[in-house]
Amino acid sequence: MSQIYSKIDRIPSGQASEKLVEGCLVLEGGAFRGLYTQGFLDAMMLNDLNLSCVIGVSAGALGGLNYVSGQIGRSARINLSYRHDSRYIGVKALIHSHSILDVGFLTEDRGIISEPLDEQRFYRPEQRFAAVATNCVSGKPVVFEKGKCGDYLLDGVKASATMPYISPMVQINGIPYLDGGCSCAIPYRWAIKQGFEKIIVIRTRDPLFRKKDTRISPALRIYSRYPALALKLIQSNSRYNRQCDEIELLHKNGRLLRLAPSEPVTVGRVEPNLEKLGELYWLGYNDCLSHLSRIRNYLS
Repeated sequence: MSQIYSKIDRIPSGQASEKLVEGCLVLEGGAFRGLYTQGFLDAMMLNDLNLSCVIGVSAGALGGLNYVSGQIGRSARINLSYRHDSRYIGVKALIHSHSILDVGFLTEDRGIISEPLDEQRFYRPEQRFAAVATNCVSGKPVVFEKGKCGDYLLDGVKASATMPYISPMVQINGIPYLDGGCSCAIPYRWAIKQGFEKIIVIRTRDPLFRKKDTRISPALRIYSRYPALALKLIQSNSRYNRQCDEIELLHKNGRLLRLAPSEPVTVGRVEPNLEKLGELYWLGYNDCLSHLSRIRNYLS
């Protein structure tokens, strides 16, 4: 490990209350932009805002994992301590997982990280947790929910956070999976279909951000054996923009509460600058504090 965030000691720690508030938390992905979500979730936990259900995609799934385990600051400490560890991102990750980014470094207990996942707290049945991955054969999103997918939950989380083009597919029960964002970047519709009256969507981009339409894509060439997946990737930007538009409409109409960065996020998907990542964490943390009364009023 060659670097560590200079203010790592300021990241809060402790265990969240076991008291739950009825509602579903929907967490967008975005690789290292997920530091924003991690800051937001830590502030929620510190203020006893522990929702009864969490669903996340990619980095959102990883952040949600630690939210459900109630481990305040764990997500941020791992990312801000190990970002430049080659076992996580780099040569050793490539050797171990055939990818420059080894998501298993975060989801598997290899005796490296000094703060293991509190599995007893995470697996308690009172709080629901789900991660979205993409079935590479059908191109459709698949929800891996705690208690409903056998022993494949952590594999589903790993698949959810496995980025296309640079990472190998994750085989689960003989089926290849990739990043949930390939087919469903923000799974708010799942929360609606589950019947939740209170839904909070935490985004990792400012509300006005939209992606440019993809006219040229390597998807058909790289995933020629998986045409349904390739089509989903080609259409991903326009689908994402439609989701963002619908979320804004639902937010305006009071069907859900959308919370997003208070300023444009300039952090890259695999951002190497730890100080920028740390600043993004605190942006999420402070944004949450500024919205506390709004969140409580909405949930009540």
